[in-house]
Order: sequence, then C-alpha cells, then structure tokens
Amino acid sequence: MIKQRWDIFCKIVDNFGDIGVCWRLARQLQSEHGLQIRLWIDDLVVAQKIIPNINFAKSSQVCDEIIILKWPSVDKEDDAGFALAAEVVIEAFSCGLPPAYLAAMVQQKSPVSKTKWINLEYLSAEPWVADFHAKPSPQANGLTRYFYFPGFTDATGGLIRERDTLGSHYDNSRSDIETLKVSLFCYPHAPIHDLLAAMAESNQQINCYVLASSILPQIADFFGKETIDIGDNLSQKNLHISVLPFFSQADYDALLRDCDINFVRGEDSWVRAIWAGKPFIWQPYFQDENTHIKKLNTFLDLFYADFEAKQVVYEAHSAWVLAQLSNEVWQSYLDNLSAINAFTCQQSKKLAKLDDLAAKLVIFCNKIL
Repeated sequence: MIKQRWDIFCKIVDNFGDIGVCWRLARQLQSEHGLQIRLWIDDLVVAQKIIPNINFAKSSQVCDEIIILKWPSVDKEDDAGFALAAEVVIEAFSCGLPPAYLAAMVQQKSPVSKTKWINLEYLSAEPWVADFHAKPSPQANGLTRYFYFPGFTDATGGLIRERDTLGSHYDNSRSDIETLKVSLFCYPHAPIHDLLAAMAESNQQINCYVLASSILPQIADFFGKETIDIGDNLSQKNLHISVLPFFSQADYDALLRDCDINFVRGEDSWVRAIWAGKPFIWQPYFQDENTHIKKLNTFLDLFYADFEAKQVVYEAHSAWVLAQLSNEVWQSYLDNLSAINAFTCQQSKKLAKLDDLAAKLVIFCNKIL
C-alpha cells in the first residue's frame, strides 16, 4: 500500500515553539496514521535542540522515520525537489510556502491530483476561533488554502495528543508535600527575580528545575554569579535550583508529570503541561497591543470557569505576565495548591475526551474534494 505523502513547512520564529509543535505533529502523523512525512525546516541548528539526531550540515536526512529537509534559499529552489508537491501540505503558522513549491501545487490542481493546502494556525481559546476554523480561502492562483485552528472545543481543530500521552501517570495523591518540585521554562522578560525571591521565602522547601535556555543569565544574577552552567546547584533559604540540560520532548514531558508546579511558555510546553495534569502557570508569547494578555485571559476563563479558587490562579498568571510577582501572590497560590492540583487533573482528563488534532486533521483532509 502506497503511503499518502504530507509535506510540513516550518519557519522557526519563536525559538522552540514552532518546531516543537511541527515535530510532534509530524511524528504522530507518521506513527499513528501511517503517512509519509517530509518536514521542511529553515533553521536546523535551532531544530537540533528539539530533534537531537539532526545533522545540521545535511540538507536531507531521516530522523525517526521523518524525512527532514533544509528549507532552501530562493536561488536554490530548483534543486530542492519541489517538482512534485505532496497530497497534503501544511503551512505552519502562516510561514509562507516557497514560490517553486506553490508553482508545483498549481500544476497539480486537477481534481484527481491537486494538493490540499492547510495553514495550521496558533492555538487560542478565543471564541472567534471556532468561526474561522476549517474555512476555505480561494487564492488568485486557483488553489484553495484552508485555515486550521487548534483549540479546546469540538468546534475547533483540537489539541496535539498522542495515543500514549495519557494513562496511569496521573498522581495527585500527594496531599502533604514537604518539598515542592517546580519546573521553570519561560521567556526572559518574566519577573524571574521576583519568583526566585518568593520561592526562597516560601514556607516550605522548593526544588526548582531550570532547563538551559535564555533565562540562565537572570538565574545567575539572582545568585550573584556572572554565569551558571548545566549541572550547577544553587541555594538560597528555602529555594534550591538545579540547572538541567535542554531536554528532549519525551524527557521534558516526564519532568512536567513529575513536578508539582510547572511554569511554561508559548504553545508546545503549555499543552504538555495540560496533559501532565499538574498545576501550571502559563506565559504566552508577547504580542503588541497586549494581545497576549487577552489570549491568556480567554484561556483562563475557559479552563477555570468552574473553579472556586480561580481568582488565585488569575492573580498568579496576571502577576507573572505583567512582571510584578509578589511574595503574597506566590504564597496564596501555594496555599491553594491542593485544590488547583485536583481541578487541573480533572480538566486535563476532560479535554482528553475530545478528538486530538492529528486525527481531526486527517479526517478533515480526507473530506476535502
């Protein structure tokens, strides 16, 4: 049986978020749906953080049965293998398709061989998403581009969730935790000093795990050091920091499940924190005109709608995003941690009952004429 061919195009704009989503999706489409996947990436050096087996000196290679290809410059498109477009092409986050590839798609626009063109959008809980999800957008070249919006309801494209993501890993039985485990992954403009100071003054011991990323200078500065390195362990009062290497996606997912609180950012780690079923504080990617704050608030309104202590969660997120986290806000979050823990687990299981993004995407593409 000939496998259906899908091409995914990814430009890495937000360090790891874009490639993180594309790599998870590519692997799931290949392993669970039997598709032949080519993943075109513009920055293999950054991608190597997420796909450790990548050799960024090669323009073509196979990793985990996914064909990885270096996105060519315009002057080298003729040699890039664009002559035959795939049956389905996913343009991730409006990255724009290479002109030579678009030309090949136009040549294959007969009813039998035409390529199905999907623009995979960013995840949002905003109500308007359902109105625009899966809508066609006819193009001047005769092709039709479909906007595909991930989301938190049946009326959207769903969330990335592999078959083995959930299971018996939920463990919310720790009612009396002497030492809290906290993972910290955020953008550098977060109030990192405030958080570390608040954790140091917490009324219990905290082990904080920091992945090697762009926030290490802020961590070092808090402890009065010029630099810190992977493997370093630092302490101040009740706070104990462990600097970890940048994890693979599987190892990071395991860390989220093992921690009691997870600070996450962007899209990929945000969704994985939801599936971990543990309390999390999310930092959305910064956008002009405070669009990211609206995006945050609409998610909080949806996810915590029925939670009695939701004001505590709102205050913690607001303080974190607005860069003014106080000891009082942090301690209030800890005081309500048991309730937040139980509710987060409940919501995770509830969302897991919805169809996942890859499955819905395959069904949708099979229905397009």
